[in-house]
Amino acid sequence: MSAEHNVKLNAEKRANLSNSSLRQLREKGRIPGVVYGSQIGNISLHVDAKDLLKVARTGRSEFFELSIADGESFPALIKDVQQRGGKVVHVDFQHVSKNKPIRVKVPIHYNGTPEGTKTGGILQTQETELEVEGLPDSLPAGIDIDVTGLGTGDKLTAAEVKLPAGVSLITSEDALLASIVLPRAALEATEEGADAAAEGADAAETDNKSDEA
Repeated sequence: MSAEHNVKLNAEKRANLSNSSLRQLREKGRIPGVVYGSQIGNISLHVDAKDLLKVARTGRSEFFELSIADGESFPALIKDVQQRGGKVVHVDFQHVSKNKPIRVKVPIHYNGTPEGTKTGGILQTQETELEVEGLPDSLPAGIDIDVTGLGTGDKLTAAEVKLPAGVSLITSEDALLASIVLPRAALEATEEGADAAAEGADAAETDNKSDEA
């Protein structure tokens, strides 16, 4: 994360929590939500749907300035987004203290062409995010992983990922992130070749025993 945060999301408090008022807000292009935080309590609010979508592109891992109409303004993260029928209907924000470590899931960016893919292997990725913990200003917007050195049969685990200073891994170290596997046809051919070689060895051994007899 950068120490400078220019992204700002404006919000307004809401007092009426009835279902009808929530429906009216959504009809006006507003998304109801709540911001949680031990220092500020829970505040019910609503934000512009289009502005929220812009922030949501990075707000899962990067904090932004949440500005409430009465003058309150503080750093926040998107904690959860609820959707219904493909549309956002509610959002939860988390108040962020710049001096307190927080846990977030950051996206993984796999870079490079693995060596194993040059000989018929296929790169399979099992994880697209890593959960990490650190001070807000230390947390990365994403984690770049160079996979060029992966050969056929190689596996990459979370423990092998180098994190920025001040950031610790929360995801299990044994979690499999990526691997290079052979296509089914190539794998079957390899297995058939191994079986044929084994059969040949067995036949040779039988012939040798016959000769000895």
